[in-house]
Amino acid sequence: MSKIICKSSVLPAGAGAIWKKLQRLDSLQYVAAPYATFEPLGGRKTFTWKSGRFFSLKLKLFGLLPLGIHTIRILIFDREKLTIYSHEGNLHVPVWNHLIKLKPIDDRHTLYTDRVEIDAGRKTPLICLWAELFYAHRQRRWKKLLRLPAK
Repeated sequence: MSKIICKSSVLPAGAGAIWKKLQRLDSLQYVAAPYATFEPLGGRKTFTWKSGRFFSLKLKLFGLLPLGIHTIRILIFDREKLTIYSHEGNLHVPVWNHLIKLKPIDDRHTLYTDRVEIDAGRKTPLICLWAELFYAHRQRRWKKLLRLPAK
């Protein structure tokens, strides 16, 4: 049985600035670390995130424990609606459907929401506990990332 995790935070940047960073693989790697690390297969350093694209990444828990290949299929990547929706999963968590939604508050603040549907069979409650911590961590890291000097 699947469960839904939902976390929201006000981020210290306009929606446009956040959207630009959402398009970068290194942003995902930064906000996920150290809870999870993602390394693209084939040594790719960048991706073009857009609707219909499919990605495979090596996933490690806390950068140490290999969990196999994590796949991401981007179903919606909509700049106008400030929405990203992906179907993700791996051997241990076959269903990890992730919605990211941005809602501008003003020019310097945006409500950022992660909503994740998780189904890992009997492991679902444990995975959801980890996901609650992971998404709280990610949103703290987003705040830190947005305060760093631009690359």
